[in-house]
Amino acid sequence: MNTLRSLAFYAVFYTASVLYVLAALLMAWIAPARLIGVATKWSRCHRACARYILGIKLREIGERPAEPAFYALRHETFFEAIDLPALLDRPAVFAKEELFAIPGWGRAAAHYGLIPVARTEGAKTLRNMVRAARQVLQVGRPLAIFPEGTRIPHGRAAPLQAGFAGLYKVLNQPVVPVAVDSGRLYTGFVKRPGTLTVRFGAPIPPGLPRAEIEARVLAEINALNPPGTLEQAAMPAA
Repeated sequence: MNTLRSLAFYAVFYTASVLYVLAALLMAWIAPARLIGVATKWSRCHRACARYILGIKLREIGERPAEPAFYALRHETFFEAIDLPALLDRPAVFAKEELFAIPGWGRAAAHYGLIPVARTEGAKTLRNMVRAARQVLQVGRPLAIFPEGTRIPHGRAAPLQAGFAGLYKVLNQPVVPVAVDSGRLYTGFVKRPGTLTVRFGAPIPPGLPRAEIEARVLAEINALNPPGTLEQAAMPAA
């Protein structure tokens, strides 16, 4: 049954995704202000497909600040990446530069406000990211980042990438850590039904030393991991 559900999910969601990308490209050309709405509807379409085809429900715990903030999310599967426009209010997301090379999708993502991360360009990358992030904050949009830098299997922990602490220091924004446990159900080709949890931690104020902010964020985004996984934090990311 799970295999049949998964096949139906792929057929419905990815067919819809093609249509949403085409709509986003059209909006980028004729009505850029409406592109964010298209992305949000695409994200909600994914939630609906997960709920009614895969049988995956989403539960939220905790509160988000009313003002824009810097969200640091645990990254286990594509679920939370696709769900961000539905989860937050018009988020601008730091995403690896390679994604912008995807035909059609990359162009739409750039117009939406995704911020490219070129991992091999060091200080230049950080300057470009900070410039784009400040522009986003000025118009009242939140920022979102996956500070681990890649997907980490559920039940494991990995150190945060150095760029996160640099952004935290320069942007001077509170950080809201977000734990997810999508890897329990959404990983692999065959998805499993159940309830996923998104947990919003209390905002962490700006201005903390690097070691402290990294330790606090690491602990908070792993809050939904099984006990004992934080001892693996020194392991390289998968």
